Amino acid sequence: MQTSLQIEGLIKEFMDLRNKTLELFSPLDIEDAVTQSSDFGSPPNWHIAHVTWFFHKILEKYSKSYNSYDDDYNLSYLNSYYQKYGSILKKSDRGRYPRPTVIQTIKYRKEIEKLFVDFIELTTNDPKDYSNEMTLDIYTAFNHERQHQELMIYDFQYYYNRFLDDSDNYVPKKSNSPFVTEHVPKEMICIDGGLFLLGYNGEEFCYDNELPENKVYLNNYKIDNRLVTNREFIEFIEAGGYQNYRYWLADGWEMALSENWNSPLYWVWDKDNNKWNKKDFRGTQEIRMDEPVVNLSYYEVDAFCKWAKKRLPTEAEWEKAASWDSNSNSKTIYPWGNTPMTTDHANLLDSYIWHTTEAGCYPKGKSHYGCYQMMGDVWEWTSSEYVLYPGFQSRFEEYTDKWAINQKVLRGGSFATPNEQIRNSYRNYFKPHERILFSGFRCAADT
Repeated sequence: MQTSLQIEGLIKEFMDLRNKTLELFSPLDIEDAVTQSSDFGSPPNWHIAHVTWFFHKILEKYSKSYNSYDDDYNLSYLNSYYQKYGSILKKSDRGRYPRPTVIQTIKYRKEIEKLFVDFIELTTNDPKDYSNEMTLDIYTAFNHERQHQELMIYDFQYYYNRFLDDSDNYVPKKSNSPFVTEHVPKEMICIDGGLFLLGYNGEEFCYDNELPENKVYLNNYKIDNRLVTNREFIEFIEAGGYQNYRYWLADGWEMALSENWNSPLYWVWDKDNNKWNKKDFRGTQEIRMDEPVVNLSYYEVDAFCKWAKKRLPTEAEWEKAASWDSNSNSKTIYPWGNTPMTTDHANLLDSYIWHTTEAGCYPKGKSHYGCYQMMGDVWEWTSSEYVLYPGFQSRFEEYTDKWAINQKVLRGGSFATPNEQIRNSYRNYFKPHERILFSGFRCAADT
């Protein structure tokens, strides 16, 4: 049951969320908004229409006063992968059908927002209408839009990298200077094994794939106190890491050869000045050596680990290093504890920095074991396959359950992850060849 005050808070959270999405979208010219930069991305206009369509489906399911939506737009292209909602447009075709138009999409968003707020306000008169299922669906829709905020930012970086002129770049509405810190030496932190409860144990919203908590046994292990940097990854490149099949999984080696990989995504070798450059939201500049390496596939980080005679952590090892507080003998929601997140803790979307910060930043955000940047900056690949936990029960059909095959788990969030989206137990997952996400890693080792 929701109180009137809680309903007011729900409406504010909804409108703040929607306004942030438009804040990300608004710097785009209309030509940029409808372009699909790759088969694995989506046009920005599709993103902001699709998340509205998702709320539309919530209204259809729960609103007693909602009969049907009399629209003038073609919404048939907005179903991403939900078989229960009818025909699905293949992802690679989203840019071929720029409908609804941008003007129609903005209008559609406003109309659904009004209908959704009216629906929420009506429940003030009869709070018992708030079932647990409806509350979960609403918060799933909130977090679904946050996921698409981050996906849009991936697409922005990929799209604008085709333009050689630095003036042709995504220019965000808000931007802040990066966090500055003293250099933190790399060391491996020893962590005791034993039984560990993996998964979410809090009272707030989480995805169903974070549940239920389940017992896993860990051997003693070591994990890096900070992320692998560009400087360290260049050592792998210069040692011939991309040319030596011995470091690579078979599928990864075939991918590296067929795609001519010789560096992380977006890196360009400047042979005249003998240096690596990269275009990101700051423009084109020399690689910053002490920032975490980013935009790597699972195959590349696995190859680096073999070259370095280390390995990736499992997701359970990562979660224990991020969440376990030996003083209280319990887990915490964030690496630093259970206190609310601020921009002093991590480099996430609400920091508005738009790129990685140096490895070893954010001492207030380090874990109880002393690991830095386990939240924010880059998603961290783990060695774990994305599978559902024992006892899993779906809360939203076709959302997390149908993807539990041939994907790897990543943890921790990136500089493009909304603050409200992330926690120690959050499980992201991508196919091992994918590089468009802001992904990096830290190494682990057996003791």
